[in-house]
Amino acid sequence: MIEQKPLDGIRVLDLTRVLAGPFCTMNLADLGAEIIKIELPGRGDDSRSFAPTLPTGDSGYYYSVNRGKQSVTIDLRTAEGADIFLALTSRSDVVVENFSPGTMDRFGIGYSALAAANPRIILCSISGFGQTGPMASAPAYDIVAQALGGTMSITGSPGGEPTRCGVSVGDLAAALYGVSAILAALRVRDRDGKGAHLDISMLDCQVAMLEDALARYSVSGKVPGPLGTRHPSITPFQQFRAADGFFVAGAGNEAIWQRMCDAIGMPELKTDPRFVRNPDRTAHHPELEVILARLFATKPRDHWLKLLSDAAVPCAPIANVAEVSRNEHLQERAMILRADHPGYSGLIVPGSPFKTAGSRAEPETRAPSLGENTDEVLGRVLGYDAWRLSELRRRSII
Repeated sequence: MIEQKPLDGIRVLDLTRVLAGPFCTMNLADLGAEIIKIELPGRGDDSRSFAPTLPTGDSGYYYSVNRGKQSVTIDLRTAEGADIFLALTSRSDVVVENFSPGTMDRFGIGYSALAAANPRIILCSISGFGQTGPMASAPAYDIVAQALGGTMSITGSPGGEPTRCGVSVGDLAAALYGVSAILAALRVRDRDGKGAHLDISMLDCQVAMLEDALARYSVSGKVPGPLGTRHPSITPFQQFRAADGFFVAGAGNEAIWQRMCDAIGMPELKTDPRFVRNPDRTAHHPELEVILARLFATKPRDHWLKLLSDAAVPCAPIANVAEVSRNEHLQERAMILRADHPGYSGLIVPGSPFKTAGSRAEPETRAPSLGENTDEVLGRVLGYDAWRLSELRRRSII
């Protein structure tokens, strides 16, 4: 973790639910921001009911993306609830929301209302297709963004069906672009004193992450398709099957390729005219893959990984999630943690990739129960006394 947290003193109002928004605000929490998660009384974030379910009845899904936050319940559908939120906005720095475009305005808390309450406020809106354009109001999920943004069309086995990425890259990419945009907006606000309305689209983020696929299409005129695990322009760079399992290896330059040939006992490949340079190897990928596949199938995975590692060739076994959870390197770097759950000690959650060199600091791993912090936050931030809180609760405003 970053020990001197750069966002210490920044207050974020989190109106998000499920994944894209909560992952964004969780990363802001890891950077030191105070995150006040606003949830609907009696219901909360939809993901509170998502599997896996802990023995306590809590959602492991919710826990994995809402650590380090405070939960405050406010019914924003009521005028008084919206007023409470605007009062919180006047004492905050950032609002993050992932409602459908137009929802914030219907609640009376759109950007114009937020800016009237606090001209320095930064509103980050994360949505499927953005706040503008002909598709702005269309519903979207992660798989929709992956499909329409081209990601699924270049994922999977050659000649196979389009494949969704194994993690929700549509949501996660939007979350991380949201973090970057918020950090930039805070810098501008500190310099110029002005807030901003940030418009983060899941679809935009998928297109931004197409890497060189658009360049390849525009140069060659050929539509990129799925290539399995191989790279479209670096060879070899893929998975291989050993006698007892799979591993990956890559030769991103000629020096690595030559070391790889020597390490696996096939120095003759270095002078084979089909494989001398990377463009040659890529052009003759099918022939090279057959040669390497036949060789690697003769010995166990650890045999090849030892030879390749000793030759400084990038390589790794293809680890399953259980193996990831036992990885000593990740444990040493505080990336495999036990969640601080009051009723269940067995929940494994990822640590934070934000680190100061040499530090073993760990992020807060506890996620709040629904409405757990309502009275404390409204009392501390807005000065509400016990009578007012009781009256608001009686009328189901909080």
